[in-house]
Formats: sequence, structure tokens, C-alpha cells
Amino acid sequence: MKLWDKGIHTEKSVEDFTTSNDRILDVRLAAYDILGNIAHARMLESIGIITRDELKSLEKALGKIMNKIQEGSFEIEPGVEDIHSQIEIILTNELGEVGKKIHTGRSRNDQILVDLKLFTRQALKTIVMKTQKLFKILMNLSNEHKNLLMPGYTHMQVAMPSSFGLWFGSYAESLADDMQLLLAAYRINDQNPLGTAAGYGSSFPLNRTMTTQLLGFNNMQVNSVYSQTSRIKNEKTVAFALSSLANTLSRLAMDVCLYSGQNYKFFILPDEFTTGSSIMPHKKNPDAFELIRARCNKLVALPYEISLIAANLPTGYHRDYQLTKQSYISSFDEMNECMNMMTLLMEHMDVNPELMQDIRYNDIFSVEEVNKQVLKGVPFRNAYKMVAEKIQNGTFKPDKKINHKHEGSIGNLCNDMIEQKLDCIMLQFNFMKSEMAIKNLLGEY
Repeated sequence: MKLWDKGIHTEKSVEDFTTSNDRILDVRLAAYDILGNIAHARMLESIGIITRDELKSLEKALGKIMNKIQEGSFEIEPGVEDIHSQIEIILTNELGEVGKKIHTGRSRNDQILVDLKLFTRQALKTIVMKTQKLFKILMNLSNEHKNLLMPGYTHMQVAMPSSFGLWFGSYAESLADDMQLLLAAYRINDQNPLGTAAGYGSSFPLNRTMTTQLLGFNNMQVNSVYSQTSRIKNEKTVAFALSSLANTLSRLAMDVCLYSGQNYKFFILPDEFTTGSSIMPHKKNPDAFELIRARCNKLVALPYEISLIAANLPTGYHRDYQLTKQSYISSFDEMNECMNMMTLLMEHMDVNPELMQDIRYNDIFSVEEVNKQVLKGVPFRNAYKMVAEKIQNGTFKPDKKINHKHEGSIGNLCNDMIEQKLDCIMLQFNFMKSEMAIKNLLGEY
């Protein structure tokens, strides 16, 4: 059964091709479609399209469907196109003519926009909380190992002294910047499209401000045409924020893969977090980090995939948008799994406290010696040549005492400033507003 059925038969192969796996994905949007239906029904009652008793009947029936969704027993029946159709069919079967009134003043176009925005709002909150947790772990590791030196590299060559504290802190601050992008994506997403119908509004006196408040959106997407065409922009903006976070995790995973190897031995991976070889008994493979690296690299490409699908589309709704849904929704699954695993691995990360005793790192202190000579009045270039000559003839003896004091250096990490960055961003996520609105909307359901 189709909402648009006019008695014309659709070739089954065409039907299968156009619906694809949309029905499976739509089950994940079911709870959000219920929320949109409740808000829309209350608005319809407020403008006299349905009566108070009809609203009560609709809310009761929608509450029953929500209970089935939460129990995990809800499904979209064979032959039903999408979640919007399934819910309207259930309401019509149970309530008759009242169920047929629920679609007044809207289209499946604005329904899917509402569903995706509500889904995204909750999904982003989950990612934000997991990012904050990983940030805190990295900050703790940075503070714990702030005085433990490690080599810094440029061009994959030993360069200057760094520290484990500086290294862990660098990824924490990267997460803070990722959080800024997540905040921007959250704000752009947190706008109500309900009531824009197929993109050109409605002749009914819809109260879009009311549904905006009922659903806990921070703002309304005002222009009805833009509301429809903004779908790809919204998905791409969110995808870009996820790709930035994925890039941070991918680089972190790559560093650990490299630096935990026998030629580096910076990090010690517990046996239970590694895998082995079928023929080499000595192997301890960092497979979990490698898969984080690969899966996050896929996420880095997500904004470009979405952009290309919609690259040449004109104004209005197009079925092309269906293709972005699978990649978009599954990207949150990928991100959550990678965040969970990275957090677990970082919680059990051990560092090599004897690392800098290795003589291969002696030359890393050459810049420190140059700087000491400069402080004594020797011109920098002369000091540079003098130390370079000692390294070449094998007479350079490093002084391994480091005296870095400026903000963000080995001896002055300023982790409190990085923590303040994240705290300031976190305060701008107004999760409570949407949570209270949804709680009030559901009421006893």
C-alpha cells in the first residue's frame, strides 16, 4: 500500500529499485517520526483541523506505536514504502477517518527532514559525550607523563625533544577543535523544517513556531524552499564535523601503530589488546588501531560522497537524496564504534619510561646546545655551525636538561587552557532544552 496510490500499477522491478533498503534504514527513524507526528497533530488541533477528541485518539495510538518501537517489535510491513507510510497506515487501520487526517498540511518531504534532524540531534549528542570522555583521558595521560621526554620528528627523522605529555595533549586539543565543528553542525541541524511540506508551504494556517517549540528545536528553518534544498547542506556539514573527528582518531591510531613497533618502542600495548600471527609466534599486531585508522579514513571521505551525489541537483526534492541516507546514518555507527575502541585502548596505554636513554636520540638535544650558546652571546648561525661540526666529528655530548617555559611547550603544557577551551564549547550545547521538550511531548508515553 502506498500513500500516493492512484490505482496505477508500478512495475515491481522499478518499485524494488526505488525503495532499495530504505525501509530497513527507516526503522531507525521510527521513534523520531512518532515525535514529529505528535507535534504535528497538536498543531493541527490548535488551528482547528482536528478536534480535541481526535487529537487524544491520535496521541494514544502514536503512544502505542512508540512503545512497540522501544520494545524492538516494530517493523515496516512488506509493500509499505517507508516509515511515514507505515505509521499513517497503522493509524488509519486503528482510527479510520481520524488516521487519514494526520498528513494534513505536510509532505513526506518535510517528514523525512524532521526525522533526520531529530535523529542527528540525538546522534551528535552521543558523539559529543564520547569525544568529551576521550578528551579527559588524553588530558589525564598528558598530565601524568608531562615530564617524560620522547623524540619529536619532522620529515620522519628525529628532530627535537618532545614529551609524552606534549604528545597526548596535542590530540586532546585537536579534539577540542573537532568539538567546535560538532557544535557548528549541531546548531545548523537544530532548526525545524516541519510545515514546509513539499517545499512550498501550505494554504493551511500552520503554526510552525508551535511545532518548533514542541520538538525542542532552537530555531525554525524559515524559508520553505531552502528547507528542502538544505538537506544535503545539513548532512554535509554534519559529515564534515564527523570527518574532522575521524581525522584526529586516524592520526592518533597511525602514531600508535608506528610508535609501538619494535624499532620505536614508545608505547607498550597490553597483550590482550593485540592479535597474533598464524606463523610468527613473536607478533603482537595493533589490529584494533589499524582498523580505527581505516574506518576513520572512510569517514574522512563522507562529505565528498554526499557532495558528489547532490552536485548538480536543482532546487526542490529529488530521489537522489535517498542514496545519502545509508552512508549518513551508518557514519554515526562507524564513529561510535571507533570512539568506543579508541577510548578503551587509551585507558590501557603504557609508555616507555626509559626511551630517551637510547644513544640514538643524543643528537636530538643539538638545538638546545645551539640555544645555550646564543644565550651566551654567540650569533645563532655561528652557534649552529659549531654544534653541527661536533656532531659530524662525533664529539657532541648532549645536556639532556630541558628548559622550555613558554606557553604550550614541554615545560609549560598549559593543559588548563586546553581544558577551558573544551569547557567553553560544551556550555554552548543546549542539550537540556531539547531533552525537556521531548519529555514533555511524550508525556506518559
